[in-house]
Amino acid sequence: MSTAWTPAAQPDSFVFDAASEEEIAGVLCKYPEERKASAVMPLLYIVQRQMGRVTGSAWVPVVAMDVVAQRLGMASMRVYEVASFYTMFNTRPIGRYHLQVCTTTPCWLRGSDDVVAACQKATGIQHFGETSADGLFTMTEVECLGACANAPILQVDDDFYEDMDAERTAAVIAELRAGRRPEPGPAINRSVSAPVGGRKTLLPSSTADQK
Repeated sequence: MSTAWTPAAQPDSFVFDAASEEEIAGVLCKYPEERKASAVMPLLYIVQRQMGRVTGSAWVPVVAMDVVAQRLGMASMRVYEVASFYTMFNTRPIGRYHLQVCTTTPCWLRGSDDVVAACQKATGIQHFGETSADGLFTMTEVECLGACANAPILQVDDDFYEDMDAERTAAVIAELRAGRRPEPGPAINRSVSAPVGGRKTLLPSSTADQK
């Protein structure tokens, strides 16, 4: 059962590592000292990436939110509000790979139900918000990911896998389980969001057309 895996409790402390401190320095130099609270979202991302890098679970613990608040000179409650409002911040532990399935109308019309079913079959997860028994995968239902022309979409962490179906979804999960990350982007013969097989308009005029 997917509920067999028990995520770690909230940690007692959090300290930015050297890689994160380097990122923070690059972020804070973009803001005047009196406006450094504007860096709250980038710093929360840095926390989440560090947790993923160090623990294998990309999330933002409460104690890390307090550290961000202290660094930016703002009330902890303001950081909590930001972290809990935006769904891209995980406020509880997740699996090593975050399967985010778009089920909004364009993706649903093109088969997102099949993508969800394939995720469930490949991971043992029964419902959105659950983590697989081995701790590798968490599946989340998300709203529009902004790539409707390439629907249905499966986002894994920060990577978009586009034009998915059940077979392609199972293949991506199998690669992730083996410790390999497939190349993101369209899973069919298309370039970015161009029509399948290539563009159909604004083609270069042939010599014959110019006569």
